[in-house]
Amino acid sequence: MSAVSYALEGATGVIRIDNPPVNALSQAVRQGLLEALASAQADVSQAILLICEGATFVAGADIREFGKPPQPPSLLAVLAAIENSPKPVIAAMHGTALGGGLELALACHYRCAVPGAKLGLPEVKLGILPGAGGTQKVPRLMGVEAALELMTSGTPIFAAQALASGLLDKVFVCEELPQAARAYASELIAAAAPLRRVRDMRIDPAAIPADFFASARRKLARRARGQIAQDRVVTLVEAAVTLPIDAGLARERELFVECLNSPQSAAMRHAFFAEREAAKVVALPADTAARPVHKVAVIGAGTMGGGIAMNFINAGIPVTLLEVSSSALQKGLAVIERNYRISAGKGRFTDAQIAQRLDLIGGTTDYADLKDVDLVIEAVFEDLELKKDVFARLDTVCKPGCILATNTSYQDIDVIAQATRRPEDVIGMHFFSPANVMKLLENVRGARSAPDVILTAMTLAKTIGKVPVLARVCYGFIGNRMLRYYGREAALCVIEGASPRQVDAALENFGMAMGPIAMGDLAGLDVGYRARQGLTAAQKGDPRAWSVADKLVDAGRLGQKSGKGYYRYDPHTRERSEDPEVLALIEATARELGVQRRAIDDQEILDRCLFGLVNEGARILEQGIAQRPGDIDVVYLHGYAFPVAKGGPMYYADQVGLAKVYARLCEFRARFGEQLWPVAPLLERLVQTNRSFADWARDRN
Repeated sequence: MSAVSYALEGATGVIRIDNPPVNALSQAVRQGLLEALASAQADVSQAILLICEGATFVAGADIREFGKPPQPPSLLAVLAAIENSPKPVIAAMHGTALGGGLELALACHYRCAVPGAKLGLPEVKLGILPGAGGTQKVPRLMGVEAALELMTSGTPIFAAQALASGLLDKVFVCEELPQAARAYASELIAAAAPLRRVRDMRIDPAAIPADFFASARRKLARRARGQIAQDRVVTLVEAAVTLPIDAGLARERELFVECLNSPQSAAMRHAFFAEREAAKVVALPADTAARPVHKVAVIGAGTMGGGIAMNFINAGIPVTLLEVSSSALQKGLAVIERNYRISAGKGRFTDAQIAQRLDLIGGTTDYADLKDVDLVIEAVFEDLELKKDVFARLDTVCKPGCILATNTSYQDIDVIAQATRRPEDVIGMHFFSPANVMKLLENVRGARSAPDVILTAMTLAKTIGKVPVLARVCYGFIGNRMLRYYGREAALCVIEGASPRQVDAALENFGMAMGPIAMGDLAGLDVGYRARQGLTAAQKGDPRAWSVADKLVDAGRLGQKSGKGYYRYDPHTRERSEDPEVLALIEATARELGVQRRAIDDQEILDRCLFGLVNEGARILEQGIAQRPGDIDVVYLHGYAFPVAKGGPMYYADQVGLAKVYARLCEFRARFGEQLWPVAPLLERLVQTNRSFADWARDRN
C-alpha cells in the first residue's frame, strides 16, 4: 500500500498521506508527495488539498532517519515544489501538526484545521530546531514574540489560538475534516484565491523593540539551563526580521546542522527513545492482556493522595477518595478543587471542565464503599505497619481481580503483599510529588505480581499522562536508592569545606534545576530528620553526612516552610540567600567530628555527586532492579530534574567514558575508604572489556 495517494475529486486534487501511526515524513512519504504534486499539475484540478488518513496530520519527521545518510528527495525539495505550485495547495489538519508536519503546512498557500487540532514546533525537545523553514515563516505569520514562544517552549497550541495568531486561515466548526476541507477548497476555487506564499511576507523591523532579542536571550538562559537550541532559535527569528528569506533559510539550515550534530541533541534523542523503551516489559508473556480499569480508589486525601486522584479524573476515570475522618476527607476534596481553580486562573481549565472533573470524584470514610473498584492506590504515611493494615482491610472488601497498589517510596512491597491473600494482585505505583504535575511513575513489581497486573500499571501510566518505568523491589527502588548517594556526597562536600551555595551552584551550572542542598530545603529538612529517628546508628551511616541537617532541624530551621534551613528565604519572593549562622554551624560541626576543612573545587563536587549516582546505578542494573540503563536515565530525567541535554546519569557516564568514571571512583575509594566508595563490579567489568552501559544493554536484547 502506497504511503501517499492522489485522486481528482471534482475540481479539487486530493493528496492523501497514509503512513501510520503518525504519518511521519519518511522517504516514501516525501517521494509520494512529489509524485502526487506532479499528477495534480497535469490534470484539470484547480486546487490541491493535502490531507492525512488516520488519527493525525503529519506529526513530524521520521526520527529514525536522524544521523543516517539522507535519502532523496529532501523535505526542502518537497516544500519548494509545494510553494512553487501554480495551483493553490491547502493543508487540512487534524490531530497534531508538529515539526516537519507544520513546516509542510507552512509551504502550502492556505491552512485549515478542525477545532481539536494542535500545531507546534517541538524540535527543541530533541536539542534541534525547525530546519525546513519554520524559523523564518512562523514569525512572518504570528509575529516574533508568539513565534519565539512556540519554538523555544516546544509546546503545541490549539487551532483557535493558531487562527487568532495567523498561523491558520480557517478553523471549522466541527471535527469532520474531509467534507469541510473539500468545501473550503471549493470556496477558494470559486473566489479565485491568490497564491499566498508565506515566504513573500515581510516583517517590519521598526515594529520590534530595540532590546527584544537581548531580553529573550536572557529569559531563555534561565529557562533552558544551558541548552543551545533555544538560543539558536532566537538568532534565527532575528534573521527573519533582518535578512531576506533565502539568506535566513540558509542560516537556518546551518544552525540546524550544528544542533543536530551537537552532543546535546544526541543526549536528547537518547532520552526520547529511552522513554519509549522504558514502557516495555522484558519477558512479558506475549498473550498478556491488561486488566480493565474503569473505577479507581485512593486511600489518603493528603497532598499525595489528592494529586494521584487528579491524574485519574483528568483522564475521565472516576475516583473514590477514602480518609479516616469526614473532616480530613473534606479538607482533601477542598484542596483538589482549589488546585483546579488555580489552574483555571492560568487559563488551563474552564469552569465547565472543572465541574466535569469534580463530578468524577467522590469521598468516603468506609472501606466497604470500595467493593466495586478496579484499582486501589494506597497513599498513606511511610509507615510499614500502617500500610500493612490498609492492605489487610482492602483484601477483605475489594472484589477479586482488583489491583492493590501502594504509593510507597521505600517500603518492601513483598512484605506489604503478605498482608493480603492475593499477593499476585499487589504492585507498587510510586508517584512523584506533586503527583498531578510530575511525569514519572515508578512501577514496582513484587516477587509475585501477576504479569497482567504489571502490564496494567504500565499501560495505565500512559492513560493518565505519565512516563512509566518498571523496577523490582529494593529499598528506595531506582530513584530514591540512587539519590541517597547523591545527597550524601553533597552533604559531605559541605562539611569538608564547600559552602552550600558552592555545591548548589556546581550542580545547577551542570544543568540541574535545583542543587541538592536547596532541594533539601524545599522538601523540608524535617522529613529526613524524622526518618532517621527510627534508624540504628549503622543504618544512619556516616554522621558527617547528616549531623548538620539534624542540627538545623533542632534549631527550628526546617527549610523553605519555616523561612530558613541551609539558606534564608525571602518571605515574599522565596529567593534564597546564604546565612552566616549556618556557615558557622557547619564549621563547628566539622570541628566536633574531627573534619579538617579544605578547599573543594567544582569538578570534585560534580564527580562525587554524579559518579555516586552512576556507581549505584550500575549496582541496580547488575541486581536486575532496573531493566535497562535507559530506564535509570528516564527516572532521573522525569523524577529528579536531571538535565535532559545530558541524557541522564548512565548516558552521561558513557559520554564521559566509563574508564574515566572508574578511575575517579577508584581515586575516591583510596581517599575516602571502601565503605563509602565500593566500586560496582559491573562497572569494573565493563571497563576491563572496553564496553559501555549502552553496549551492555544491546548485549542483553
